[in-house]
Parts: sequence; C-alpha cells; structure tokens
Amino acid sequence: QVQLVESGGGLVQPGGSLRLSCVASRIIFSNYEMGWYRQAPGKQRELVATITNGEATNYADSVKGRSTISRDNAKNTVYLQMNSLKPEDTAVYYCKATRWSISLGTQSYWGQGTQVTVSS
Repeated sequence: QVQLVESGGGLVQPGGSLRLSCVASRIIFSNYEMGWYRQAPGKQRELVATITNGEATNYADSVKGRSTISRDNAKNTVYLQMNSLKPEDTAVYYCKATRWSISLGTQSYWGQGTQVTVSS
C-alpha cells in the first residue's frame, strides 16, 4: 500500500519559516511528479507547488518567491521550504504523488496532511 507521510507543520509567527517534508513508500518515487497542496477551512484544496521527475517546478502565484519545492529521490522525499509566512498561509498541507502511463492512465496518491498555522 502506497504511503505518503508529511511532517514539519506547526505554529509559526508571521514572517517565519517552515520546512515541510513528505516521505513516500511503496512507489518508484523517481517516476512520480510530486506536489504540495493546501486546504484552508471553508475553502477548496489548492495547488501550492509541484516538481516533476525532471525537477521542473511550478508555483502558485500566492507563494511564488517565498517558497521552494525540492526533491531527494535517494530518500523518497519531497520538501517545501516556506519563508515569509503570512496568516493566509494557514491551512492543512497535503503531499501528492502523480504518474501517468499508457497502460494505467493517471495514478495519484495523497498524504494525510500536516497543519500549518501562522499566527502571532
């Protein structure tokens, strides 16, 4: 059974930083595009950042310039470094693994999420 386990969330003051980690198991990690998404109370889940298996990155405008997504294929881990955090960054952050193949179509898996709260 595929598992994605996020960690690194917590309470941080505005202007602070956090580094989220997501460790994947039971997938060939290097074959997957990895992404971070977030969901605030009463809002839809939204894209934060993605990184392909070729390490091309994409960011939501709301976090561009403040966040960096990276991956370590040897550790089956994707990271999200978030700086200059704002109260509006408060949300549950989810890790997602996505892969497309001709035989199986799109396969995607989600983690259970980690809470990030930005407050003074």
